[in-house]
Amino acid sequence: MTQTVIFFDGVCNLCQGSVQFVIQHDPKRYFRYASLQGQAGTEILKQQGLSVEEYDSFLLWENGKIYTRSTAALRVCRKLSGLWPILYLFILVPTFIRDAVYNWVARNRYRWFGKQETCWVPTPELRSLFID
Repeated sequence: MTQTVIFFDGVCNLCQGSVQFVIQHDPKRYFRYASLQGQAGTEILKQQGLSVEEYDSFLLWENGKIYTRSTAALRVCRKLSGLWPILYLFILVPTFIRDAVYNWVARNRYRWFGKQETCWVPTPELRSLFID
C-alpha cells in the first residue's frame, strides 16, 4: 500500500470528527481513511504485528510504517493546510509526555464525546478517500 492511511475508531464521535476535520484541511487529498473495525484496518494491523485491542483509536500508515498515538496525530497535522502544521513543533516534547496526554483523552473519548452504534458513512463524493 503506497497511500498514506489514517486508521480510526469508526464508532467514536471524536475520531469521526477528527477524520472530517482532516478531510476539510487536506485539499491535496494526501490521506486515505479506514475504520479500525473494517477489514483493511484489521488486516494491516495484523501484518504489522499490532492488535486492534491495543491500538483502538487512531493510527497513521505512512511510507510503509505505522505511527501511533501523539506521533501519528502530529504527523497528520504536518500535512494539513493553514496553520495546523505549526502543531508539529510538539514533536519536540518527549514522547512519554505527549502519549500520556493522548492516552488520557483516548481513555475518556466515549464518555466525553459519545459513541455511535455503527461506523460513520462518508458522502458519495468522499467515498473514494476510504479504503474500507
